[in-house]
Amino acid sequence: MSISPFENGTRPSTRQTEALPGPPVLVVEDGRDLAEEIRLELQASGHPVQLSETVDDALRTARSGGPAVLVIDRMLHGEDGLSIIETLRGEGNATPALVISALSSVDERINGLKAGGDDYLVKPFEIRELTARVEALLRRRGDTRVTRLQVGGLEMDLVQRTVRCDGKLVDLLPREFKLLEYFMRRPGQIVTRAMLLEDVWNFKFLAQTNVVDVQIGNLRRKLDPTGVRRFIVNIRAVGFKLNADH
Repeated sequence: MSISPFENGTRPSTRQTEALPGPPVLVVEDGRDLAEEIRLELQASGHPVQLSETVDDALRTARSGGPAVLVIDRMLHGEDGLSIIETLRGEGNATPALVISALSSVDERINGLKAGGDDYLVKPFEIRELTARVEALLRRRGDTRVTRLQVGGLEMDLVQRTVRCDGKLVDLLPREFKLLEYFMRRPGQIVTRAMLLEDVWNFKFLAQTNVVDVQIGNLRRKLDPTGVRRFIVNIRAVGFKLNADH
């Protein structure tokens, strides 16, 4: 019978990074069964893991251990896990953070992203999806010097500022280029309108505007004038994502 890493008074982070090299994924979750399930899945995919149960312990670990990615539950023994992200961001720590939570409303997702989270996953979730999102954040962590992006048939040259679809040059306006770049850095990841307004349009408030939908419509038509292939798909009541299979 396996023993939970939280039993016998042992710190969960002490034995979970021994077998795998590199910066760990710091999982901040006070649900012991779920924390263990996440740990096992991430380790099976080759990622070292540390576990924390509280806000204070997570902050200590994040400040001293240099985790590669944070996976943070919203509610931790009555405290809001978003305070971890807000504190670290205030200190200049830009470690990518995935928020996991049973709070599923659009407003709650927006709160998680505005607090500094990079992604938001609603419970209950498929454990493989969590791993895929963590790996997407790991790729983003190391892509700051990337000069070319490729997702399926889409190719972007960040130096020449060109885009090709199936080898054919696509003429994009500067804002359309920036919008597509944002999606191509997050293939398969759900992106909300709030994220786009803040990161692509630099709006610091939730404006009542349809500019996102209009620009995405224009971008879709330029990428595929036939309308047959849906590179950017709508996720009802949430936002959009770039279909990585095209």
